Amino acid sequence: MIKAIQDIFAQFSAPVPASAAEQHHELQLATAVLLAEVMRADPHLHGAERDAVWAGLRQRFALSESELHVLVEQARHQGQSSYDYHRFTQVINSHFSHAQKVSMVESMWQVAYADLHLDAHENHLISKIAGLLHVTHGEYIAAKMRAKEAAGLV
Repeated sequence: MIKAIQDIFAQFSAPVPASAAEQHHELQLATAVLLAEVMRADPHLHGAERDAVWAGLRQRFALSESELHVLVEQARHQGQSSYDYHRFTQVINSHFSHAQKVSMVESMWQVAYADLHLDAHENHLISKIAGLLHVTHGEYIAAKMRAKEAAGLV
């Protein structure tokens, strides 16, 4: 009897497995949120930063312009209503290889350097997220230097 009751409660509390398409969208959204948050960290929004967010998403996902627009809008909304980045980094940690996570950090640096200026808030945010993605300090610095060089700041 107790086993039957436990089974009933288990049915209601068990997580519903997401479809592959839902998981892929969740990964896209998590990636977009983190890139958009770097853009939002700078108090002076520049079109170059927005373009860098879109470029980072195009690099990872085959999306049309309209799909990119919708994804970035969803990311802005999710970023504004979230109190931390753990849920987004958790998705990335479970789907990206370590090399992809380092590339993600580099893309975040590219967003930060897109306006040819690094804001202290951007620097802090990227450092925090790199730690949550288990990117080593050396990898973090190397990604920063590659992005800085690509922006022509070296």
